[in-house]
Formats: sequence, structure tokens, C-alpha cells
Amino acid sequence: MSALPHVVIVGGGFAGLWAARALRRTAVRITLLDRGNHHLFQPLLYQVATAGLSAPDIAAPLRHILRRQRNVTVLLGEAIGIDAGAKHVRLADGGTLDYDLLLLASGATHTYFGHDEWAQYAPGLKTLQDALDIRRRILIAFERAEAENDPDLRKAWLTFAIVGGGPTGVELAGTLAEIARHTLRGEFRRTDPRQARVLLIEAGPRILASFPQALSEKARSQLARLGVDVRTGARVEAIDREGLRLGEERIHARTVLWAAGVAASPLARELGVPLDRAGRVVVQPDLSVPGHPDIFVGGDLASIQCDGKPVPGVAPAAKQMGRHIAHAIRAKLHGEPSADFRYRDYGNLATIGRMAAVVDLRGFRFWGLPAWWFWLAAHVFFLIGFRNRLVVLIDWARAYWSYQRSARIILGRDNEPPR
Repeated sequence: MSALPHVVIVGGGFAGLWAARALRRTAVRITLLDRGNHHLFQPLLYQVATAGLSAPDIAAPLRHILRRQRNVTVLLGEAIGIDAGAKHVRLADGGTLDYDLLLLASGATHTYFGHDEWAQYAPGLKTLQDALDIRRRILIAFERAEAENDPDLRKAWLTFAIVGGGPTGVELAGTLAEIARHTLRGEFRRTDPRQARVLLIEAGPRILASFPQALSEKARSQLARLGVDVRTGARVEAIDREGLRLGEERIHARTVLWAAGVAASPLARELGVPLDRAGRVVVQPDLSVPGHPDIFVGGDLASIQCDGKPVPGVAPAAKQMGRHIAHAIRAKLHGEPSADFRYRDYGNLATIGRMAAVVDLRGFRFWGLPAWWFWLAAHVFFLIGFRNRLVVLIDWARAYWSYQRSARIILGRDNEPPR
């Protein structure tokens, strides 16, 4: 067996993959462990959920991405525990994986703030399977409305509620409105999809809270032009099969989507170290774990502040963390101190719909069509693989001119019994 130090990376997302690639010329053995066989470009996941793109357009096999990096072994498996004393990772299949240095980058999942029973009625959007499930629910809702004779039930099927006014919620709401008013126009005989009601529900005082207030207002006005009913300061009290309740108001919506909050992977609790309110590991300035200098944490699993501000759980931050941890590992192997992590904030951007977006680039703010073109170019540029970029460009060009969405195939069964 090789005497090279063994680096185990748990998670093939942005932090894990960028760390692995940054270690390509380092004399180490790397094992990259992930529950899925692919790297997912999460910023475009909502496009799969709303039938704009197919799953392979925004995902690439990890083995293919790393095929030329000879010091990496990719394993399909799930980490369920960490034994920091014995320096091994416990796997779901009963095995273990020994390490010299460990990077935990297993990401985050959705949280329902103590109401996990809502999950079956309001799915979140974190994985490809989530996206396919949401796409099925959306498309089936229009089909069930077409078959429904009761006008009240038809209205409920044509009511879509998105809980959470962050970028994911805004993108889902805007795209859903476009599907109803343009994509499906003229395809149904008994119903008019343009009568669909799309609600965006946010408990806080405004949507896109991480953006400047002026851009939040621009986003709200662009959503209103699309016909989206934006509710701010509205807290969800209950969600069930028939809809949801906001305070004393009952909303009959057969499709509720959750975009309101995230919680760190439960793997963080295995370390026995301080966690923040979202369950993320409060890391040292170099992204190592307090009391465990041979363990690093990156991406959505890490809680750290730079310049007095928390580092956001976004793709650029995860990539920067991955590269920084690679540098820290090299420093440790050479007996040198590792530098503190410094986050470079290049700005925020979110799309609202066709030719509508908001962009904040370090104080340079714009919206509308220029922002939409900028958003499109940035997302295509950061996709992994030439094929992915080409396919996405072709699909978006077709959708731009025709309003059509290329992945409107219903997968899975409709478990809703007919009335």
C-alpha cells in the first residue's frame, strides 16, 4: 500500500470537488466519497424542477470529471459517522474509511423549523430527485385541473404556493408564472392555464433579503408583472394535503413548494464540536475543526465570518473554501502554518423570469434584461463540461424565442386517487 498521506473528502459538491482538483499535483492519495455519482450544479436545479432543462444538463459524473486525476479514487457511498480518535469515517454499508486528513463537505438539506410532517406536502429543492419530484407535481397539477369538474377543486389544482422568498423561491415563482401564462397556453381544452395563481410567501419583511432593498423592490415589481402574488410578513402556520394556512387565512393549493430554510448535514453532529443554529460547524479561521486540526469543513457545512459578516452558503463561497482547504492541507503536509480563509464576495444575482433578473456586483446594481443576460452568461460559464454549456445554450435559445420548455415529461406515478 502507498505510504502517501490519505485525504478523504466527503461530498462531491462545489467545496469537495474544488478541493480535490486543487490537490491534483500534491503527493497525496485522495478518496472522494459521495452518495451520488455526480456533481450537481445546484444554481440551475430549479430549471430541472420547472421542465426547462433535463437532469444531465446540470450534472456530470464525478468519475468523468476526475478521470485524468490519477491521485483520486471516487467511491459511491454514504458517511454516517466520524471517529476522530481512530481517524476513520463510518459508512452506511458497515465499512470504514481510514484517513490522515479529512474534509467534510456533505452540504445541507431543507429544514421545516420543527414541522417535519410538512415535508410530504411541501417538498424542498436540494437534489436531482427533489427536482424531478417537483416537476412531476407541477405538471400533474395542470393535468388534474383539466380533468376536474368541480370549479373549486380545479382552482385549488391551479394554485401554486412557494414558501420562502430567497433566490430559489423567487426563481421558482417567476418560472411557474411563465409556464402557466406562456408555455402551456392553448394546450388544454377545459381549463385555461393562464388562470393559474402563483403565490410567493415570505415570513420576513421583503423578498431577497440578502440583496439591497432597492433590488428587492425591483424583483417584487418584476414578479408582479408576471402575475405572481407576493406575500411578505406572512408566516405559515400549517401545511397539509389540501393547502396551507397563513395566520387565519386558509389557502387551498394542491401544490406547495418549500424554499424557506436549510439545515446542515447531520454529519456535523458526529464531531462533538460547537454548532450554530443551522447545525453548521463553527470552524477555525483556516476552516479546520476546533480540537481536530486534521479535519476540515467546507461549503454549506461550515459556519465562519469574514470581515464581521457570515460567509453565505452559495456556490462561489464553497469553491473558495475548497481551494483554501487544499492550500491548508499542503501547508500541513510541509509543517507550515495555514493561512486564514478570506471570502471574496463577487456579488449576488437572481433571475425572476424571461428577460428579468436582478444583479448586485459589489455595489454596481442593475436589473431587467441586462441583468438577465448577465445571469445567463455567468451560469453557462460556470457549468462543468463543454457539452453541458452547449446543451443549456441551445435549450435556452429555443425557450427564449418559443417560450417552450424542453423537459416536460412526467416521470413516476400520480399517487393522487381520482375523484
